[in-house]
Amino acid sequence: MLLVQYRLERRPPLTRLFAVAASLLLATPAMAQDKLTLVLDWFINPNHGPIIVAQENGYFAEENLEVEVIAPADPSAPPKMAAAGKADLAISYQPQLHLQVAEGLPLKRVGTLVASPLNCLLVLEDGPINSVADLKDGKVGYSVAGVEEALLTALLSNAGLTMDDIELINVNWSLSPSLMSGQVDAVLGAYRNFELNQMELEGVAGQCMFIEEMGVPSYDELIYVTNPELADLEAIKRFLRATERATQYIVNHPDESWEIFSGTSADLQDDLNRMAWDDTLPRFALRPSALDHRRYRAFGDFLQEAGLIDDAQPVDTLALDPNAE
Repeated sequence: MLLVQYRLERRPPLTRLFAVAASLLLATPAMAQDKLTLVLDWFINPNHGPIIVAQENGYFAEENLEVEVIAPADPSAPPKMAAAGKADLAISYQPQLHLQVAEGLPLKRVGTLVASPLNCLLVLEDGPINSVADLKDGKVGYSVAGVEEALLTALLSNAGLTMDDIELINVNWSLSPSLMSGQVDAVLGAYRNFELNQMELEGVAGQCMFIEEMGVPSYDELIYVTNPELADLEAIKRFLRATERATQYIVNHPDESWEIFSGTSADLQDDLNRMAWDDTLPRFALRPSALDHRRYRAFGDFLQEAGLIDDAQPVDTLALDPNAE
């Protein structure tokens, strides 16, 4: 420090002024980052890969964002928190968004995290159920009322059955255990990237019947929602750019990105999460801000026909593409 002061004293006055000005500029702190609060749908798991990789690789920071990621105590709370302005973004599900908007929640989808259904009708591979028609007089477990019942109604209808032909049992979140124990013949609401792998690790072979191949319109499993009246759409655009960049990195470097993701918590470093990571990777939205209008219209019509909403909402009341704003 003394040497620097001595050199300044020896310079001509104008040069010294320039040097002082330059040192002040260098000492000026970087512009404060914009803060975003994101509430997850559940505890951190491979479904959230692009968010964690964007955080760990510094992509949010490079977009001048400071993102606080929160795992909720109550998985039903995140959309309500976003609607009330207690969170900037929340992860939710496209099917639930239609119902929440119909109920009056001021929410819109602003991005996609997982761009295909994960839900499936899960049965035992060597069990008696080889098709939906085999469910006649059988027991079907579920965890969430409403949308899952509509999905099941559509699956049964396609096989010439009705809800009267089965016994519906609420197994809460004990999906694969209730199937493996013989409590039910099938479960709806199991994720093909988790419960199926969980059964394999337990030594029980399962089989997923893909609902989008059996009469249910395809949809986005995980989406980002916000209250558009309270949202900072410019910051959200940057958030989506960062997660798009992270998704590209994951696709190009699946093993390295797994190490980054799992390195954030010892709880993630097990066989189930590694298997789920591999199965989830091809389902991440490569263009998270892109909006598929047809997909939202089709699922709205489906819910209206199922009697879960009175009218299918126009797409612009449900979702927006921040890049178009």
